[in-house]
Amino acid sequence: MMNPIQSFLEYFPKVRARTEKLVRIVPPDRLEWTYMPGKFTIGDQIRHIAAIERYMFAETIAGRVSAYHGCGKELADGYENVVAWFNELHRQSMEIFGNLSGEDLQRKCMTPGNAEIPVWKWLRSMIEHEIHHRGALYIYLNLLEIKTPPLYGLTSEEVEERSVWLPK
Repeated sequence: MMNPIQSFLEYFPKVRARTEKLVRIVPPDRLEWTYMPGKFTIGDQIRHIAAIERYMFAETIAGRVSAYHGCGKELADGYENVVAWFNELHRQSMEIFGNLSGEDLQRKCMTPGNAEIPVWKWLRSMIEHEIHHRGALYIYLNLLEIKTPPLYGLTSEEVEERSVWLPK
């Protein structure tokens, strides 16, 4: 029987790969662009995904308190540095997650909002969080008229072209 954490360790890198596709097409000179003053920049979005995964989710799952302190340029500045930092924090998180047992998935951890939640639910929330910010990256890049890759290989227009019409 497969260790339940193994399923997560195989699935999460696929989620991350879809996020990495977007990170790779960010023009370095637009990294700190935002649609409105005071809102996350593209770089903030990327740093936030990395920082919240490592310093909030991984820390609390490991039984410690959240160590998240934002996502500003002071953490990593410049495209190459941001991408390297993004990848390194993910590596660190995966190392922590890789040490979890099936029993660990059932134990409760404390969120920053002082809610006790089973580790498996907190891991699920982490994935939802990344997908939420990936969606924001799609919007940011589209606002800049940067062609974004389809999520699963086909655009919605291509799916529509290949579909049949069902009666109403």
